[in-house]
Amino acid sequence: MKFLVDAQLPRRLAKWLAGQGCDALHTLDLPQANASTDDEVTDFADRDGRVVVTKDSDFVQSHILRSRPQRLWLISTGNMRNQDLESLIAKHWLAMQDALSTCRFVELSTIGLILHD
Repeated sequence: MKFLVDAQLPRRLAKWLAGQGCDALHTLDLPQANASTDDEVTDFADRDGRVVVTKDSDFVQSHILRSRPQRLWLISTGNMRNQDLESLIAKHWLAMQDALSTCRFVELSTIGLILHD
C-alpha cells in the first residue's frame, strides 16, 4: 500500500508506515515540501496511487465534493503525542489495511475506525 502523509502529521508516521512494509512518503519529500498546496498533494497522490493521510478537513471536503483525493485516510484524533498516535494506529493497523483495501475514505478517531465509503 502506498501513502502520502500530509504536513500536519509527523514525518515519523511515514517512517512507521514504511516499517510496516508500505511505500510511504511525507509532504516534506515533495519538491515544494510542506509548502505544497492541497492541490499539489492531491495531484501527486492520485497520480502515484497513494492514500493521502491527513488531519486536514479541506481534504475531506475535496474528497466528498470532487472525489479528490481518490483515497483518503483522515486522522481525527485531535492533538496527541506522536507516541500515542503511533500506538493508536498500531492497535487498528490490521483493520485499517482491510478498510483501505475496500474503502476510499477511512477515518481513525480515538474510538476506532469509521468507514465512509
